[in-house]
Amino acid sequence: MGFSVSLDDLLGDEVRRDPYPYYARLHELGEAVALAPTAPYAAVVHGYDAAHRVLRDPVFRVLDADHLDRAGLRWRDHAVIRTLQASMFNAPPDDHARVRQLFGQALTARRVTALEPAILRIADRLLDGLADAGADGRPVDFMAEFALPLPSDVVGELLGVPERDRGWFPSRVRAFDAVLEIGPRSFREIRAANVAAEELTAYFTDLLAVRRAEPRDDLVSALAGIRDERPDQLSETELLANLIVMYNAGFRTTANLFGNGLTLLLARPDALAALRADPRLAPAYVEEILRYEPPVHFAVRYAAQDTEIAGLSIPRGRSVLVLTGAANRDPRRFTDPDSFDPSRPDNRHLAFSAGPHYCVGAALGRAEGRLVLPRLLDRFPALALAAEPGERRHFMLRGHDRLPVRLADPDTDRSAGTVRVDLAKPT
Repeated sequence: MGFSVSLDDLLGDEVRRDPYPYYARLHELGEAVALAPTAPYAAVVHGYDAAHRVLRDPVFRVLDADHLDRAGLRWRDHAVIRTLQASMFNAPPDDHARVRQLFGQALTARRVTALEPAILRIADRLLDGLADAGADGRPVDFMAEFALPLPSDVVGELLGVPERDRGWFPSRVRAFDAVLEIGPRSFREIRAANVAAEELTAYFTDLLAVRRAEPRDDLVSALAGIRDERPDQLSETELLANLIVMYNAGFRTTANLFGNGLTLLLARPDALAALRADPRLAPAYVEEILRYEPPVHFAVRYAAQDTEIAGLSIPRGRSVLVLTGAANRDPRRFTDPDSFDPSRPDNRHLAFSAGPHYCVGAALGRAEGRLVLPRLLDRFPALALAAEPGERRHFMLRGHDRLPVRLADPDTDRSAGTVRVDLAKPT
C-alpha cells in the first residue's frame, strides 16, 4: 500500500499538526502494527477494539516504578517523575486500586453535582470579563480569558484552592505537563518540570496544613481526613502527588475541550445553530467533541507477560503505544468517523481512556462542558474567529495555545443585546 509505519513520521511536524490522515492510513493496516525492534515501543495500537482491550487488560500495565527500574532509568533524580510515579497515573494495580478507592470516597457524584452552581457562577464571572476584554469587536484570546481560567477555577473550587492563588498555577502546570508528551524532552523542559513539581508539592503541603487546622467542605479537607484516619492506606507522598495530578489534569483537558470544541463549531454553522436553538443537545455535543478532537491522543502500556494484540506478539516487558485519538476515528467502530456528528448513536469514545485508569475527573469535565458551552454561545451570538487559531502540535493535552476571537462586530454589541449607533454617521 506504499505506507510504512515509522515513529519518526508520527512525531514529525506534518503529523503533529494534523494526525488524522496518518491515522486513516494506519486503519488500512488493521488494528495494530509492529514497529522496528529498535523502536521504544513494540507496536502501535490504533484500532478501537484493540485499544479498548489493551486499556482494560490487566496484562498491560502503566509504566510503574518497577518497569522504569528494569529499564535502567534514573527517574528518582527528577521531582516531576517521582510525583507522577507516586500518583494513580502510574501506580501498579494494587496501589492504584487502593488509592483510587480512597479518592473515590471523597470525589463523589454528590460532590460534583453540588459543584454545579459554582461552575455557573464562575462561568458568568468569566463571561463578563470576556465581554469586557472583547468590547467593541476587539480581538480577545479565548484560551487565556476563558477556556483556561474556567476549569482552573472549577477544580480549585473542588479542591479548596483559594481563589487568590489560582492564577499562580497555569505556568507551573504547563511546565510540569511538558514531560507527558510523546517523544524526547529537552534538558530545559525537564529542569522546568522538576522546579514546577517542587513548587506544586510545597504549595499543597502548606494547603494541607491549613485545611487540617481549619477543615472545610472541600476535597483537600476530605482527603486530609482520610489520610489521617487511615495512614496505612494513604501515604502523605501519595496524597500530595495525586492532588497535583488531579489539579493539573482537571483543568488542562477541560480547557482544550472548550478550545477544540469552539473551533469545531465555528467551522460548522449548522451544528452551531442547532445547539444554540436547543441547549439540551449539549451533552451529545460534548461527547462528539471529545471523540472527534480529544485533548489526549495516546497512552502507553507495557506487557507484564508474553502476550499478543491484534495478532502481534508482544514480549514481556515491551511497551505499546495506544493511539486513542486514532481509535476514536476507527471506521470499524464509528460510521463516517471523520464527520462531526453530535447525533451519532452509541458514542462510546476513548477520550477518557477505559478500564481501571478511566479518568477519575470525567464526570466533572462533562458537567463543565454541558453547563457552560450553551451559556457561552447564548451570551455571544456573533462569536467568530478573529485570526487563525494557534497551532496544535501535541498529542498529550492537545489544544490551542491561543484562540483569537471576536465577540461582536465593531458596530454591533450583540453580546449586550443593544445596537451601538455612531452619531457621526448618517442613519
